Amino acid sequence: MKFFLSAALYICSLHGIAQTNSRVWASKKCAVVLTYDDAIAQHLDNALPVLDSLGFKATFYITAFSDAVQQRLNDWKQLAANGHELGNHTLYHPCDASQPGRSWVSAENDLSRYTVKRLENEIRMTNLFLQSLDGKTTRTFAYTCGDTKVQDSLFINGLKKEFIAARAVTNEQHAIDKVDLYNVDCYVVNNHTYEQMKAWVDKALESNNLLVILFHGVGGGNGLNVSLEAHRKLLSYINQHKKDIYIAPMVEIASYIRQWQSRR
Repeated sequence: MKFFLSAALYICSLHGIAQTNSRVWASKKCAVVLTYDDAIAQHLDNALPVLDSLGFKATFYITAFSDAVQQRLNDWKQLAANGHELGNHTLYHPCDASQPGRSWVSAENDLSRYTVKRLENEIRMTNLFLQSLDGKTTRTFAYTCGDTKVQDSLFINGLKKEFIAARAVTNEQHAIDKVDLYNVDCYVVNNHTYEQMKAWVDKALESNNLLVILFHGVGGGNGLNVSLEAHRKLLSYINQHKKDIYIAPMVEIASYIRQWQSRR
């Protein structure tokens, strides 16, 4: 009798551990971060109304010298005041023109011609600019074009005190203990259908992962686009499962991950 009781207690304890592991994201099954890169007008006009209608808070990675920032400064300030994160996406969006398919990169924005110090200065200047908009000193960074190096140097190493996390562009998702906060993977939307993006959410729910989605164009504004309908349907699908999904800006999710990992 004692044997069966002990076995039953053991099985219950295993079940409890499994339940705990499957609800590691603030008692939810997975986490989803919606990110929008390059600070373009379509984010304000097309993405923001859908986000706000559902009560979702997202991260907008701001290239500080973009046309939409220069022309609509107050709109970005209001976006931040409403609880969205203004993330740092550099001052001029430099990319390494020596990489394949980068003929579009201008000489002045060619990261291969930068020094680490120049990039650090421009990123710190962008942080100061963003602080003037939102009053925040804690935020996250997104690598431009996914480039993590200036020549052979991982430039984030000199900027870790400036950011709680940095988002990359590799199409992967991970469990909370496997997330590298200074190389956070994401799925880049490139004219994907609703069904394709829905599959990412389903995988995160099934595997208890962090899912980060990267949008550029939303109904236009960038060749890496998502249609208005696909964007709206995806966010509506996430909303239908919000009892199981921790939805928050990158800065909040990164802080949660950091605290969770520090206890392990």
